[in-house]
Amino acid sequence: MQVFIRVLPYVRRYPFLAFATLFCAVAGTLMVIVFPAVTQRIVDEVIGQHRPDRLVPLIAIGLAAFLAQNGLNSLRIIFNNHFEQRVIFDLRSELYAHIQKLPLHWFDNRSTGDIMTRLVEDVTNLERVLIDGIEQGSVAILQILVVSGLMLAYSPSLTAAALAPIPFLAGGALAYTLTARSRYRTQRKAVSALNSILHDNIAGIRQIKTYTSESREHARFDQASDKVRTATLTVMKAWAFYQPGMEFLSSLGLLIVAAFGTSQVLDGQLEIGALVAFFVLTRYLYEPVGRLHQLNQIFQSGRAAGERVFEIMDSAPEVDEGTNQPRKPVHGNVTYREVSFSYDPKLPVLHEVSLEARAGEMIALVGPTGAGKSTLVNLLVRFYEFTGGQITIDGTPLRDIPKDYLRDNIAVVTQESFLFNGTAAQNLRIGKPEATEEEMWQALRAANAEDFIRRLPEGLHAQLGERGVKLSVGEKQRLSIARALLKNPPILILDEATASVDTATERLIQEALDHLMENRTSFVIAHRLSTVRHANQILVLERGRITERGRHEELLARGGLYTDLCKNSLIEK
Repeated sequence: MQVFIRVLPYVRRYPFLAFATLFCAVAGTLMVIVFPAVTQRIVDEVIGQHRPDRLVPLIAIGLAAFLAQNGLNSLRIIFNNHFEQRVIFDLRSELYAHIQKLPLHWFDNRSTGDIMTRLVEDVTNLERVLIDGIEQGSVAILQILVVSGLMLAYSPSLTAAALAPIPFLAGGALAYTLTARSRYRTQRKAVSALNSILHDNIAGIRQIKTYTSESREHARFDQASDKVRTATLTVMKAWAFYQPGMEFLSSLGLLIVAAFGTSQVLDGQLEIGALVAFFVLTRYLYEPVGRLHQLNQIFQSGRAAGERVFEIMDSAPEVDEGTNQPRKPVHGNVTYREVSFSYDPKLPVLHEVSLEARAGEMIALVGPTGAGKSTLVNLLVRFYEFTGGQITIDGTPLRDIPKDYLRDNIAVVTQESFLFNGTAAQNLRIGKPEATEEEMWQALRAANAEDFIRRLPEGLHAQLGERGVKLSVGEKQRLSIARALLKNPPILILDEATASVDTATERLIQEALDHLMENRTSFVIAHRLSTVRHANQILVLERGRITERGRHEELLARGGLYTDLCKNSLIEK
């Protein structure tokens, strides 16, 4: 129940729609009192008293009641759908906004497919049960109360007989509810795992085809799909016993009414018209009871979905201590003082690293794989938080700079440049949303990317496909460099920006990088000598520590790890 209480604030945002939905539902429900009364009068007056002249008016009253009931039901559906979709939109929007505020380490252990399932399917399941549950549940309870009152007016003893199965219905519902939670949680997890595999396989379809692993991935997909099938069958097996059992008890109530009612008619205690009306009322009594059982199934599914939604909402967002600090112009003087970091307290990654980069300088980071190079620059963007020491920019502690302002002043170009499924212009404007076409062409020209963009059928407005699939690796890299140029930040991070291209393409990219690094503080991670030999300072990292620092010639003369890297072609001469 706590899950649904947390959603009520979203529901309260739309009081008119809530009231209109409930009003139509209640008014439509009250129409149920008309038909039993009409039925009684037809039996007692039209048939019993031979008054055929009363038939047409009574039929007209019944017709008007049915028209009113179904017209109000139509309005209820319209209002309810608008109400439901607005609440779903709000919750989904706030969930997505919260996801964007979560730190990167939160995503490290979660699959994209699982997050998508929670954002799309689980939100819908949660809202559907909440709004439908409130509306239909309230109407069902109201109908039970109204019908029970009418039944008491006809015959208190017959009403007691009709209500005899109710304790058994309540007991069955309680037993189903207490055992349903684990079944529905297992089902939601299985669906989430299936979506995760599907997302990975569609995103990695080229790798699957390259390694001819279609059959293996198909088997893996079938295995996950079978878990969904098994979990769903477990849910439906329980429902297969629950729903017919409740229907049997409801039918038993009709038989009890038939037995007691007939005996009362034979004893002269009840008119036959009243018995017929009582039969209609009994059906109206058990119909909403059956609806409550259906809602119970939806409720259990929604509770499992809600737990998954609020698990994300309860995750702590990124901490930004500098939110209210002044936004000073950034010149690019970066200092690390004895900075340490670890993903796990038992496995430190950086050990008291100190360095200083003056504005406009190029700092090269080299070393074997796993030395901590990428981690070092990720701390500067605050993708992760350092656990010891201090980092400053222009003398201001990093944590005193608002995160959005910090990241606005840093551009990152990585080895695997990510492009969104959109046009070239849309990808470029991520760096500068208000950029004009002329500014974009200037950036493309400086990044040696103008020619291939002009060759595209629609130029800047050509669709690049998912992850820029229509471009080569080198073209995607140059487009990413153009994006960074358009952003025009004072600090630049290049993480192996030329590692995945051929020599000719590397030359084009290197020329683009030279333009990009002009008058900027640059941190360059590279394995190629051509990229780092002209750096103002080269830092050699080994096992999370800076073991050597200096210019290219100085480090070669020392004959240390840097010299070994050059000789072994880990840094190509």
